[in-house]
Amino acid sequence: MNSGADPHRGHQALLSPLRAALYDYDPTGVQAALRTLFAPDAAVHLTHPFEDLDGPDGLYGEALAPLAAAWPDLERRDYICIAGADPGGHQWVGCAGSYMGTFARPWLGIPATGRPTALRYHEFFRFAEQRVVEMQAVWDVPEVMMAAGVWPMTPSLGRDWLVPSPATADGLTSGSRDEAESQASVDHVIGMLSDMGRHPREPVEEMRLEHWWHPRFSWYGPHGIGTGRGVEGFRRFHQIPFLRAMPDRRGGYAGDGHFFGDGAYVGVTGWPGMAMTVTGDGWLGIAASGQEITMRSLDFWRIESEMLPDGSVDRKIRENWVLIDLLHVYDQLGVDVLARMSELAAT
Repeated sequence: MNSGADPHRGHQALLSPLRAALYDYDPTGVQAALRTLFAPDAAVHLTHPFEDLDGPDGLYGEALAPLAAAWPDLERRDYICIAGADPGGHQWVGCAGSYMGTFARPWLGIPATGRPTALRYHEFFRFAEQRVVEMQAVWDVPEVMMAAGVWPMTPSLGRDWLVPSPATADGLTSGSRDEAESQASVDHVIGMLSDMGRHPREPVEEMRLEHWWHPRFSWYGPHGIGTGRGVEGFRRFHQIPFLRAMPDRRGGYAGDGHFFGDGAYVGVTGWPGMAMTVTGDGWLGIAASGQEITMRSLDFWRIESEMLPDGSVDRKIRENWVLIDLLHVYDQLGVDVLARMSELAAT
């Protein structure tokens, strides 16, 4: 495939056969697409408890095939697919959506419900020489536990629900790229994260949340945290408990990680993307342990822009999709969520 004119759209095109095979899940087609798309020695990093897998065969055999066995009518639904280069020149495609199907058989020890079930994902693919050489992905396993009624940890402060696709219905990017807009979107997100990183060392006003975020923005967190609406909802249901527990968080707030833009959209991935010490309580009901942890947080943002009378552009973040590998967080703190779940499921 000649993708020289636009390597980013070319990489999205290379990913399309796998996305199509996963939409109408066919084992032969999925395996063939994986082996064509992935380098044999590709690094595959998946959410806990899967962790690092042995290339495309490991991704199929240890993750996708067992999911399809549990959900025999499995289908993949992307609502975001963007592409771009990070500051280091690495080429990425990022996808967000949900695997969906009828939960017919147990999966990861989660009891089957016989009902339609969704598993939200953020999946990032790094390309080199027309093949995927690295995959970083978080699957929202707690979502499936909650659907089965066996989530053994604390309730979410925000709302747990089937997270919506972009309000503008344009998350599956295509056509010519606007490089200037893409870079402006990245700059806006990094500026926002940099300001957020100034608190709690500086007063809360220094985060300038109203400057960066739209008054009606939505923060779509993972199951276990939930969605917050507007600055008040974001701070109440996620940010305040998070910062009380881990005020020393570092990384990800000053442009670290693999940031890339695609028009009005920005993606970031890192494995891990942040490090912090649990010195306070209030986040996920976790006690202050003094334990240092890392965090896998894979994000997408959508920017809305307005031309002002003076000719300048006012940009605001309207939507932010966030997945955090919460099972990995608990695992680092010595809590085996799946073991606790199995006890709950056995009652």
